[in-house]
Amino acid sequence: MFTISNGIILKGQDLVPVRENIVVDDGKIIEIAKDAKEGKIIDVDGAVVCPSFVNGHIHIGDSIIMDEGYGLSLAEMVKPPNGVKHVALSNAEDEDIINAMRQSMIEMIDSGTTHFIDYREGGIKGVRLLKEAAQGLPIKPVILGRDDSFYGDDPDLGKVKKAIRELLKVADGIAPSGFGEITPEVADLIAEECNKQGKISSIHVAESESNQIESLNNNNTTEIAKGVRSGFDQLVHLTNPKANDLEMVAESNQNVVVCPRANATLSVGVPPLHKMLELGIKPLLGSDNVMLNSPNMFRELEFTNKIMAVYYKSCIDPKELVKMATTNVCGFEINNVVEKSMILEDHPAEFIVSKSFSNNPYLNICNRAETKNILYTINKKLNV
Repeated sequence: MFTISNGIILKGQDLVPVRENIVVDDGKIIEIAKDAKEGKIIDVDGAVVCPSFVNGHIHIGDSIIMDEGYGLSLAEMVKPPNGVKHVALSNAEDEDIINAMRQSMIEMIDSGTTHFIDYREGGIKGVRLLKEAAQGLPIKPVILGRDDSFYGDDPDLGKVKKAIRELLKVADGIAPSGFGEITPEVADLIAEECNKQGKISSIHVAESESNQIESLNNNNTTEIAKGVRSGFDQLVHLTNPKANDLEMVAESNQNVVVCPRANATLSVGVPPLHKMLELGIKPLLGSDNVMLNSPNMFRELEFTNKIMAVYYKSCIDPKELVKMATTNVCGFEINNVVEKSMILEDHPAEFIVSKSFSNNPYLNICNRAETKNILYTINKKLNV
């Protein structure tokens, strides 16, 4: 048992700042109060106590090819089966992939991340490689698998159904690349089967303008509209919405993930976060491909904070931004799979304690703090 004392706590799902103490016993928060003090006292006077980060979208497998292919287009980099990433993964040794993924997870742990949602290439084998890489580490990978049988203009739906069911025996959900690679029938099968089993279905939508134009030309509907219609739990990117796309997403209450640094690196645009927030959408924040960017959420937060101000000529609320990397996930049904906690009594102890540099605790996290400024990471798998 120990007590984190004198910190500024970002408490609950809405990250309300309070100066109180947190008592932790056996990996669980048992009391939050000004006068609470039990066990070992850890005085963090003035430090910011923030829920640990969740990286809402990552491709950790391409940790083996960091910064390769820089400057290439989105399709050249990541479109299956011939993108730089897919060719590299198909030619890599299992041990090299495992070691690279493990190093990326260690970087995430060091920078305050305790959960991440991964788009896992390589079918069942790919899922097992990530589980092996994560063994013994204080981080929870939420693994969304995919299978080559999903792709093509005329897939064998019997094989697709079998692949989905087999994947869901070992994975936390299913995540095909995008609507440009799968048919509507495959999309529906994935969403329906994941829903039946209480697991996550996720897909990239509207990452680039060209993806949206192709979808409109071929199907007279946008990728985002397809994602809403198919009932995917989680839509990733939404960087280039059309017409009433975002209104449809807001009405459907689907989970959204944005990846501003990856979008910038691939020159595909800036996600319309201001509009999303106006509509009541509560996005998650993800670092996307490790081949493009470090999975450090401090970097993602700072970049997003600044690019929104530059591109939209208006600053984003830093509190809302920090929620995108922490507690927004707690408001969605997918948290049944993710199991991410917030700082409340009777919740698992999952938070970071960071040095304070300013009077604004939210800007302290997304504009000032770095990995080296973390004093403690508290995780239900860790002691102080």
